[in-house]
Amino acid sequence: MAIIHWLGAGLSSAPGIQRLIGNGLELWLWNRTLGKAEAVIEHMEGQCQARVLDWQELDLNVSKGDILVSMLPGSFHLQAAQLALDNDAHFVSSSYLTPAMEALDQQAQAQGLCLVNEVGLDPGIDHLLAYALVNDYRQSTAYAMSNRLEFRSFCGGLPAVENDFKYKFSWSPLGVLNALRSPAKWLQDGEVKTCSNPWTAMSDYTMPLAQNHSPTFEAIPNRNSLPFIAQYKFDPQWPVDTFIRGSLRLQGWAHAWQDIFSLVSSVNNTDSADAEAKFQAKSDELWQKHAFKEHEQDRVVLYVELLAKDENTQQYIWRQSYSMDAYGNAKGSAMARLVSTTVSLAVEAILEGRIAAGVSAAPNDMGLVSDWLGYLNDHHDTINHLNHLEHID
Repeated sequence: MAIIHWLGAGLSSAPGIQRLIGNGLELWLWNRTLGKAEAVIEHMEGQCQARVLDWQELDLNVSKGDILVSMLPGSFHLQAAQLALDNDAHFVSSSYLTPAMEALDQQAQAQGLCLVNEVGLDPGIDHLLAYALVNDYRQSTAYAMSNRLEFRSFCGGLPAVENDFKYKFSWSPLGVLNALRSPAKWLQDGEVKTCSNPWTAMSDYTMPLAQNHSPTFEAIPNRNSLPFIAQYKFDPQWPVDTFIRGSLRLQGWAHAWQDIFSLVSSVNNTDSADAEAKFQAKSDELWQKHAFKEHEQDRVVLYVELLAKDENTQQYIWRQSYSMDAYGNAKGSAMARLVSTTVSLAVEAILEGRIAAGVSAAPNDMGLVSDWLGYLNDHHDTINHLNHLEHID
């Protein structure tokens, strides 16, 4: 039987591990600190053991047909994926696809192996919701090639109880800081917009989470949204007026983070090792000051919508959206449940032969999309509730 080699025992790992071993799979949890790995699985029932993450030792213990799950920082994903290929094993990560990962596609296909990425929360669940909306729109009576479209996808991991910093970290702050260094590109009112510093494009965004509950957040664009137009299967002939993927923060976040924005700007404007060292030091400082404590409640909000306007009347004729407002509970933080549960669904899909060989992102096969969303919607302990609203049709 295939062994799941789960790399990393951080805050976002436990729910996915519990689900996999609860379903009868054997899992080895590899982590740099053995005690931390042992603490994660201490009260879990199933075939699970903790191991010290030594890359040579891992290489010796991965067998053909096994699956490596990397919940490590992004800089380790390529190393883990290559180790998987070298041992005829599969690979799963919740992180964004990189060009270096995509370069492994031909080798993975030749070996009949799956290297699956972007199967967490954002990216991950947001992709599934986008695929579902596009599929519903294509099948609706309002569908027409000439309709003008608007697409928005916003997600935020937040503290359940607001603090002065307006944020808390579920994992190393370095990832969040590096995201602020990434230029953003999106489509707005028919024009391509760009900015070097995402926070300079911040705007208020009122999010309809439930009936009579529409809080306002601060929203910033997230990286380059434009490649996702094709990934979400928009027809190249569709007129798209707005297309943006972004991150949500609590009101007051931009003000609270002014010194961090200044640091990011200074690092971006120099190649000095000293500046990079300051950046790493700031990450370490933020982790010490603003990391979620064990059993501290967090919150995740997610909103994905697709709208269509009649070409002639400019009136909205179709609109659907998904919204989610999840909180940490006894089964883990909201972030951990949402990220690692979706990762575990990808692991099972590989074992069932439902994902094609090669390098891929979250599956767009509507059979898998429906099954995964159905599972998430049926398990309110995972997401609390996923609202699907049909506004106009």
